[in-house]
Amino acid sequence: MKPQKLFVCILAVLITGPLVGKVARAVTIEIVQTIDFPGEGNATLPQKVSDQGDVVGTVIYPTGVGQGFFFRLRDSKFSDVFYEPNDTGHFTHGRGINNKRHACGEYLKEDGTFHGYLLQHPTFNEVDIRNSLQTIPLGINNVGDYVGSVVLNDGTQPAFIRLDKTVTTFAVPDAIATFAYQLNTSNQIVGYYVDAGGVAHGYMRDSLGNLTYPIDVAGATGTLLLGNNDMNWVVGRYTDVSGVTHGLFFVTPDTMITFDYPDASFTSLNGINKNGFIVGSYLDASGFFHGFQARVKFRGTGNPGPFTPVTPVQPANPWIERWRNTAPAF
Repeated sequence: MKPQKLFVCILAVLITGPLVGKVARAVTIEIVQTIDFPGEGNATLPQKVSDQGDVVGTVIYPTGVGQGFFFRLRDSKFSDVFYEPNDTGHFTHGRGINNKRHACGEYLKEDGTFHGYLLQHPTFNEVDIRNSLQTIPLGINNVGDYVGSVVLNDGTQPAFIRLDKTVTTFAVPDAIATFAYQLNTSNQIVGYYVDAGGVAHGYMRDSLGNLTYPIDVAGATGTLLLGNNDMNWVVGRYTDVSGVTHGLFFVTPDTMITFDYPDASFTSLNGINKNGFIVGSYLDASGFFHGFQARVKFRGTGNPGPFTPVTPVQPANPWIERWRNTAPAF
């Protein structure tokens, strides 16, 4: 794929104060199944799910090698793993998927840099934004437009959106890195940014380019928004002051619910489709990552049913939260 034309655009803030999520109780999240790539010691990290129930994700072997995978929810079957042909760093992430089963993500070169790809079966097209050192696609919609993050030649790291073959970059003001994780068919984007103190905060971007930020869970030490659907329902995760990471879901950012996979020390909700199916990952007490499928359940317009709390344990292996500024979270 040829480098796309680049337009740099730093956008204005939509609101001036922090947007802090309150816990909502009108919704519950129910587990449907676990998603574990075959093989002992493998880490299974589902990332996004299409409206048709196809999942893309990454499997990390005990050797540290990472490869992409597809998984069908309807029959609980994995595809063969895939990797970008130019992956000389032995790590290909499966990040985004749409209803055409086109996928996007990034791969690692032996020099330590990330480069993007667009997979349209069976063809890989490389995605490298012009004037960039690194390109990291993270989400794709059903039209085929995609978003991600890019490290430019001047060392800055904005997010990018590619619409109709035109690439636009944008950044949350004063952020040292901005990541666009998903866009829907209305071109509404969710993601997170890292501030000067190294703290992650969520944000939303509407179809006109207006930014809403910061979106933080009250008391959290970091909030990441990782996926949205065509109704703009949002999933992600946050870390509390004790270092435990919880999944989050909201329809509007001022009413959030927390979800913890039972007995997990780390829970992340990574993608959601229009039918309310969610894919995510959790860390068990032994330090192994597993994937899972869940579903959002609404309980009418009245008071919600009870949400059963769990008591998470401290992470035995919290490496997943230790991202470099240039590298997106898993």
